[in-house]
Amino acid sequence: MPVEQVIAPPPFREVTPDGELRLNFHAGQARAWNSDRRFVIMSGSTQVGKTVFGPHWLDREIQQQGPGDYLAVTATYPLLKLKMLPEFLYVFDTLLHLGKWHASDRVFQSVDRIHGAPAWRVLFGSATNPESIESATAQAAWLDEMGQHQFKREAWEAIIRRLSLAQGRVLGTTTLYELGWLKTELYDRAKAGDQSIDWIEVDALTNPAFPQAEYLRAKATLPSWKFNMFYRGLYDRPAGLIYDSFDEGVCKIRRFKLLDSWPRYVGHDFGPNNTGALWYAQDPGTGYLYLYREYLAGGLSAFDHAQEYKRLSTGENIIKRTGGAVSEDGWRESFTAAGWPITKPRIHEVEAGINRVYGWHQQNRLFVFDDLKAYLDEKLSYSRELDDNYQPTEKIDQKSKYHLMDAERYIISDFAPETVTGSKHTVVRRLDERR
Repeated sequence: MPVEQVIAPPPFREVTPDGELRLNFHAGQARAWNSDRRFVIMSGSTQVGKTVFGPHWLDREIQQQGPGDYLAVTATYPLLKLKMLPEFLYVFDTLLHLGKWHASDRVFQSVDRIHGAPAWRVLFGSATNPESIESATAQAAWLDEMGQHQFKREAWEAIIRRLSLAQGRVLGTTTLYELGWLKTELYDRAKAGDQSIDWIEVDALTNPAFPQAEYLRAKATLPSWKFNMFYRGLYDRPAGLIYDSFDEGVCKIRRFKLLDSWPRYVGHDFGPNNTGALWYAQDPGTGYLYLYREYLAGGLSAFDHAQEYKRLSTGENIIKRTGGAVSEDGWRESFTAAGWPITKPRIHEVEAGINRVYGWHQQNRLFVFDDLKAYLDEKLSYSRELDDNYQPTEKIDQKSKYHLMDAERYIISDFAPETVTGSKHTVVRRLDERR
């Protein structure tokens, strides 16, 4: 039998004999290239051509927008040196000879000059060090691997501040690693019809150069959630997610005016740099809890935090304030002395407290206003470490970073979902409300 000839796909980049640089896009890259929306996010498999695409998109933005600063930000500095920077320099320096790389400042500066000043610069930064780009006023940004755990919402917000004056465009290229701020801030909004966001899911096989045998091997050997996220660019609920009982479709709701008569409860987590608090209101008719305020700040004394808590809670019927570990009596005493008394939680063990919160979510009795971004970010990424077989261990991954999750389990330890009585309707808006 004749052997079927396998035709290799064309390379992503090729230079013609007359010196013309041509890019051979697959469908996912073509959609990102042709998109005119402000936020273009390409989520997809490793080796699907995300990072190689980024420098060319940024080059076109520079050509269109002209002089000024541009941003190139990835999750960590090691990842910058491993992936983003080599690909960028190959395009901007080796291929196009557009300028000079200044390693000490992490800046690529164009060779063209206007009135003695550089025409444009690309500033490189890390999401783990957002201060590295805080002084910039940027025209556009390329963000690589923004789905990684180290790429925090605070870094995203810092980048948007740098782009706000020019309303600069963003290209995000990433594999999906977890649920979190990227899902709530961009994916959910795109799926809800936000016309400023183009969310592009790129399956590994969209890239004609990706081996089908490798794709089928991954599908056969990986858990379905990991295959969906790592090879198909699709969000799925990963193993190890602690609050997998939290149903966003039911319990994440639009803000509405709470009745002044409803009792309020506040959970606290202490710390000099990340002091957290959450405010809940309870509907006496149903027993349901509504999370309506979040607080996460640092660099203040207990007295200063307490004054802000009192200001935020003016006119509210605060029934109880609970928080802190058993050993943190000093913090509780400091807040009490400042006029904001805080009691010890009834449940001291971490796992028992998690189980109590889990029960509230499982019964869909705890509702969250959808504008509480820090809480939702923590809720959707609060996970256990996985073993070599992708099975959850007992250890919580980076537990010390989840201050609002601690504040929640402290206050919810005072409530038992199995004892709640009342009707099973959900209040989403009062008909007599006037905005």
